[in-house]
Amino acid sequence: MVKLRAFKALRPREDLVEKIAALPYDTMDTHEARLMAEDNPHTYLKIDRAEIDLEETIDIHDDRVYEKAKENLDIFKYKGYLVKDEDPSIYIYRQIMDGRVQTGLVACVSIDDSINNIIKIHEHTKPDKVEDRTKHIRYCQAHTGTILLTYHEGEKINKIIEDETLKMPLYNFTTDDNISHTVWKLEKELGQKIEELFDKNVGALYIADGHHRSKSAVNYAVSMKEIDPDYNPDKEYNYYPAMIAPKNQLYVMDYNRILRDLNGLDKDEFFEAIKENFYISPQAKAYKPDKKYTFGMYIDKNWYKLELINLDQLGDGTVKNLDVSVLHDLLIEPILDIEVPQKDPRIDFIGGIRGLGEIEKKVDSGEFVVGFSLFPTGLEELMRVADEDKIMPAKSTWFEPKVRCGLFVHEF
Repeated sequence: MVKLRAFKALRPREDLVEKIAALPYDTMDTHEARLMAEDNPHTYLKIDRAEIDLEETIDIHDDRVYEKAKENLDIFKYKGYLVKDEDPSIYIYRQIMDGRVQTGLVACVSIDDSINNIIKIHEHTKPDKVEDRTKHIRYCQAHTGTILLTYHEGEKINKIIEDETLKMPLYNFTTDDNISHTVWKLEKELGQKIEELFDKNVGALYIADGHHRSKSAVNYAVSMKEIDPDYNPDKEYNYYPAMIAPKNQLYVMDYNRILRDLNGLDKDEFFEAIKENFYISPQAKAYKPDKKYTFGMYIDKNWYKLELINLDQLGDGTVKNLDVSVLHDLLIEPILDIEVPQKDPRIDFIGGIRGLGEIEKKVDSGEFVVGFSLFPTGLEELMRVADEDKIMPAKSTWFEPKVRCGLFVHEF
């Protein structure tokens, strides 16, 4: 069963929380992070994307970036921007985006649960991104990001959360994107009750968002087991922070694709190849799929709807029946020759929060030739894939709202 643990969160001073809280490091590039950090000396991006405080030409994997992250974290603590709780606690974190409510618990989860597949994955990780966050942990001596986990909800856990969210919160603020954020801190006895309920009633957790941060936490802990002469499984680095929300609280958006070329085909040849498996119909405006096995395609300033001709073409098994798998198996791989999308520079990915206009912008720039919009992967599909110990294609899900970083830093 699942092991949760209270922790002493290093968290923002109340009057600074709105300025400190930041989107996860991997939702933006360095240029975007620099723009977000302008005129805000308190932003957590100074820790999570510390290259923004160094010269623009610096490699983001340069050791100086990690040294700057540690330096900035120390400054934030010294100046009292971030203050550590005196006692270990479990927290409740609620976000409201466009009227949708996402509420979950924030606690530490066990490295052993990740290793033993009690915390289940659904996608591969990229070694360079894992190494980046592992070094970030090593230099900062802290888990600086909070991953998002989900589970099959339990009535008793829900009741505790429901009752506690009627009380006075620690924080209540709204970020620039009009998402509201509210945080409560559980009393010790209730935290222990939550730990007990998860230990007795929750058989598994599922990573929704944060595979790289989770894998990095595991890698760091495993490395410490080999070199720490005082190692014991109770040490803080054997646990890492997560927001844990029941599946009915989460919202999955589309994760779209753009490609730099047509693999040597001209437009007519490309369309003919597509027609083998899909109906193609022109659209008067940007097309956002509203059901499974339909796709939008943007090319030469025009949108088209693609619809799978024959459902018998679907493969066996959960993964093969995902929309993202159908697009890759019947179009992107055989026609455009993209076999390993997470490694091929000819393909890129756009989270649904950026809208279909981002596909148009990228393709119209000339850097990309064609873009595809997808129907979102269902949360039940994700959990079935994880339960079957299988892996989805890269970039299959985009969750919103994103858990803000800087609210719950876990030091060792």
